[in-house]
Amino acid sequence: MGALIWLASYPKSGNTWMRSFLHNLFRNSHKPVSVNEIDDFCLSGSAAGWYRKYTATPPEQLSEEEIARYRMQVQRDFTTVFPDSVFVKTHDYLGEYMGAPLQNMEVTAGAIYIVRNPLDVVISMAPHFGISLEEAIVLMASEDASTTTHERHVAEHYGSWSTHVRTWTRRPSPGLLVMRYEDMLDKPKKSFKTVTNFLGLKPSPERLERAIRFSSFKVLKAQEEKEGFKERPKTSQSFFREGKRDQWREKLTPDQVRQIISVHHEQMDRFGYIPEDYRDAVPASSSAATA
Repeated sequence: MGALIWLASYPKSGNTWMRSFLHNLFRNSHKPVSVNEIDDFCLSGSAAGWYRKYTATPPEQLSEEEIARYRMQVQRDFTTVFPDSVFVKTHDYLGEYMGAPLQNMEVTAGAIYIVRNPLDVVISMAPHFGISLEEAIVLMASEDASTTTHERHVAEHYGSWSTHVRTWTRRPSPGLLVMRYEDMLDKPKKSFKTVTNFLGLKPSPERLERAIRFSSFKVLKAQEEKEGFKERPKTSQSFFREGKRDQWREKLTPDQVRQIISVHHEQMDRFGYIPEDYRDAVPASSSAATA
């Protein structure tokens, strides 16, 4: 049996990019691995099919209490898929929901967490979920933010962007690697080399560079345009939109920027996401340096 390595992030923060990089790295093919094959390599923590072993109730009819009852054993079952590390994608915050753990730490070896500037996250979230920017800003601030259970996936529980980031990153550990999406964009070779070092891998420079190139946004977007992407929600016209940083300066109004900063300033400050020209949006009574 293997042990779980969580690939965790708030939605629209680079999780699919990380999964594609690792898949290309391990496959070491001389052409890009199809984006529609990444679930062959990395499990989805919310995949509903795993629950069928424990109940005759169709997944879409499972209550939150039933999901919580089976979740720890389902995650233990994940460890049987590969003999060593088992990568599992999740958008759940780290902690408990309705008094039950969202992650089985007894079978967990570590986690890679990707954080992205919420000013850009909200721009990607809006078309992804088929909602307005204002609705996305509200959703990102909601502690009740979650998906619903259906035949393919059980509900994921995001919490607010701040809660998500805080719960995964507040306790540094040798088993936790925290990555900034912006660093992955600006310094891909250095960033992904950090990932391979964390996993105890020593790929050749050529293999590393090839995995980075084959998982680039340009390649992933071209694959989606050619063959579609099965993880694209019906509410979105495309999963891979632009993959850039700092688009918020063109897409958000000053009031929207201040609204996001006023709610999320503590975690934004930790990761260097508060623009100097918007420092006045941080509440005067707050201690923005406090995690």
